[in-house]
Formats: sequence, structure tokens, C-alpha cells
Amino acid sequence: MARRGGPRDSPVARQILLLQVLVVVVLVVSAVALAAVDARRDVREDSRGQALAVAESMADSPTVRAAVLGSDPSATLQPYAEEVRADTDTDFVVVMDLDRTRFTHPDPDRIGEAFIGDLGTAPGGRPFTQEYAGTLGPSVRAVVPVMADDGNERVVALVSVGITLDRIQQQLLEDLPSIGLAALGALVVGLAGAWLISRRLRRQTHGMGEREITRMYEYYRAVLHAVREGLVLLDEQGRVQLVNDEARRLLGLPDDVVGRRFDDLGLPPAMVEAARGRVAESDHLYVLRDQVLVISSAPAYWGGAEVGAVVTVRDRTELQSVTGELDLVRGLTASLRAQNHEAANRLHTVVGLIELGRHEEAVDFATEELAVAQALADEVVGAVEEPALAALLLGKTAQAAEQGIELRLAGSVGADVAVSSRELVTVVGNLLDNAFDAVAESDRRQVRLRLEDHGAGLLLAVDDSGPGVPPQDAERVLERGWSTKAVEGRGLGLALVGQVARRHGGTIAVDSSDLGGARFTVTLGAASGSSSDVPSGSPAASS
Repeated sequence: MARRGGPRDSPVARQILLLQVLVVVVLVVSAVALAAVDARRDVREDSRGQALAVAESMADSPTVRAAVLGSDPSATLQPYAEEVRADTDTDFVVVMDLDRTRFTHPDPDRIGEAFIGDLGTAPGGRPFTQEYAGTLGPSVRAVVPVMADDGNERVVALVSVGITLDRIQQQLLEDLPSIGLAALGALVVGLAGAWLISRRLRRQTHGMGEREITRMYEYYRAVLHAVREGLVLLDEQGRVQLVNDEARRLLGLPDDVVGRRFDDLGLPPAMVEAARGRVAESDHLYVLRDQVLVISSAPAYWGGAEVGAVVTVRDRTELQSVTGELDLVRGLTASLRAQNHEAANRLHTVVGLIELGRHEEAVDFATEELAVAQALADEVVGAVEEPALAALLLGKTAQAAEQGIELRLAGSVGADVAVSSRELVTVVGNLLDNAFDAVAESDRRQVRLRLEDHGAGLLLAVDDSGPGVPPQDAERVLERGWSTKAVEGRGLGLALVGQVARRHGGTIAVDSSDLGGARFTVTLGAASGSSSDVPSGSPAASS
């Protein structure tokens, strides 16, 4: 998403690689410097300890103790001191009198001269160490007292052993290659790790720069929360990665939904299966709580690999309600058209009888047909005072007659029912449509509707002679969000019926009918009773 006409951002992976390389180099250089300083300190401490140990050994030697009290100490001590100096790899071993007069020295010409440097606490009987620049240059030296053998703890001479700083520096230089190799190894491992991290990061960020990622995040967030459709983005494991406000509202998602698995959110199984499917699914209807939702989903790909899925959710509650009413109107229109054809046929019959001169038979035929139609209308209107429901039942009666279905009505409904006309038409219309569909392939086509008006509520029971609902599907057919494809077209209609029932504190149940098929019982409001009380006869109207 780089801006047109402007330079492309440096990829985040490259920037992090450079930063990691810089950090690794700084750390390695700092570690080398600290190691060098530490090695230098260790070498000096080792040299100081070595000089002190050699001086103490010399001071405790019986040869030295005896020689310093003799008439010519240098004759005995000079070769002995040089031998010790060579064996211990030190730079000087000096034995001196208490007045600093040297008995020994690496340069024989300096024997008899005064010792240069501090003696510290050595004349008082305690060893002393220091760094000092003497005749051989700067050195680390130790001065140790030589005690007499007479047991009086008397200092009779002093021994000084030193190692020059040049020798110490040379020893440090010999240790630096191993430090350098260790540093080089650490640098190679650090750079290799930085490159691997950068490679993985480049693959995950698709080579984008930080401004591109920022703009993409800001734009996507703005778009997600601005659109009127609900949007849910899932990763390849089915976890929610992004969700907008509309999707939260429609699906009833919690605030902590991001990062949770889509199938752990309490949504209908069919909806979850469609959302996580490997193929695109378009405009599937589901009922969730009091809403009719249109769900579409499609897998998302990047670079040929699947990276998740995109789920869109639209609210179709109002549209579905209007569509249901339109379907009912269309059904009534079809019924009226069928009645129109039937009336035309009967009129032709009457005209034909008149033309044949059989006037009395024509009058009898017309009177009989009129009486049957009027009786049917009177029975329906007498039993159902609610106008919209009465009109629906007249239309359904005509529709049943046209399809060869025996429709029986029982019970009655007053004009002042506790349910709105629209909801009542939705419930009865969908139940009868499901029943008509169920008996369409049956040899015996019977449907029975019973209405009970309890003042504060209604009880409706619809029986059919169809194949019925298998026991294992009895719970699923009433499940929220059961797809229209689930049980031969019954899912959405029954879900809408259940929606109305729950809205009025009622219930919907399914069991077996004495007609051989299924019985759907719906209570609306404070209705009570059981569909098992539905009689097999006593129709208010039949076709």
C-alpha cells in the first residue's frame, strides 16, 4: 500500500535485521572489551601472586637465611637467585640488606647499589606488594622479610621478586586470540540468528514497511467499523482475529472474542461449519435468537496458501418478515385464482344447463354450490374472528383443495388475541406450509389444525399424515439457526415460528401424530393445554 509517486517504505524485516546486527555487533565489541579488561586484571593479579609466592619461598629458604648473615652473601646468593629467577619465569629476584644494599641482581654491575622502590611493611615483618618503575622498568613486585633462625622473629634481610609489565602485556596478548575466536563465534551465531528472524518476519509481514502496516491497520479498522455488514476474520485454526461492531451485535459476541475459537462462541453448528468450510458459501439464512441472519463465508488466500476465512453477516429480520407476508399474499392470490377458475367452470355449467332448457337443474346446481361455499366461509369466520387469520385459513382451505389435501380445522379464536395479526399469520402460515410439504408425497394427504384461545394466550397444534420427523432429528429440527437445507425446507419456517413463540414467552415442540406423521405444538403467551387433546374429527371446516 505504498503511496503512488513516493518511495516505498523499507521493509520492517530489513529494518529489524539492521537493528539486530547493530545490537549484536555492539554487544560483541562490548563483551570483547570487558573480556580484555578482565583478562588484564587477572594477569596482573596472577603476576602479583606469583611474585609474592616466589619471594616467600626465597625468604624461607635455609640457604638464604644462612647466606645473609655470612661475610660475603653475594657469592652464595647471586647464582642461587638467578637460578630461581630462571625457574620461576620472573624478571628479577633481589636479596638485600635492611639498608637496601643489594646482594643479588639480574645485572651483576648493580650488586651493592641501593634497592629502588618502596619497602612498605616488609621491614616490620609483613609482606608488601606494589607496581613500581625500577631499573628494569615498570613492574609488579613483592617484598618479603627474611627472618633469623634463632627464634627471635628478627628481620635480617629482605627479598624482592618482580615481573615487568612488558612481560604481563605479552602474556595478555597471548590470551587475546582465544578471546577473539570466542567473540567471532558469538558474532557469527548472533548474525545468523538475526538473519533467520528477519527471514521469518519478512514472510509474516509480506515484505511491507512500518508505514504500510500502520496504514493498512488503520484503514482496515476504519472500514470494518464503518460498514453496515458484520465482518468476522478467522485465521487458519478458526480463531477470531478481527470483528467489527455490527458482527458483535448480530451474533451476540462477547468483548473478549478476539483470539477465541469460532466454534466455542455458542453459535449454531451449521453456521460454524459454513464459516469454517473450505469453499465459499453465499447467502445462507439462519435464525439466531430474534433475528434472521444472512451468512456468507469464503476462505482467504495469500500467495496461494490459505490463511483463514472471511465471514459476513447481514440482518434480514425485517426483510424476512415482509417476505413472509408477501409469500402469504401470493398464496392467497393463487387460491383466489384457483377459486376463480372453479367459479368459471361452475358458471359455464349453469349456462350450459340453461341453454339446454334445464332451468330447474341449473337453479338447483347454483344454489347447492353457493350453499357449500357459504357454509365453508361461515364456519371459518364463525370459528376464527381474527380477520387476517380467517382470510389466511380461507386461502389455505382453497390451496389444500387444489392440491388434494384434506384440511381439518378445530377450535376457535376470538378477535382480541394477545398476538399481533402479522405474528399469528406467520405462525399458522408456516406450520400449514410445512404440513402441506410433508404430505405432498403421501398417499393419504391429511392435515389437521387445532386452535385454542385462552384469552391471555393461544395454543396451536398442526398434525399431518406425512413421513414424520425421526426421533434423532426431533431436537435438531427446532434448533436455533437450523438451515433451510437441514430437513427438507422446514428449518427456517420452524425457526421463525420458534422466534415468535419465544418472543411471547411460549414454546414449540414436535412429536408423533395420530395421523401417522408429525405434530407441531406451539404455545403463545400464557396458553396451556396439550396437543394430545386434539381429536381426530370435529372439524370446523374441511376440504
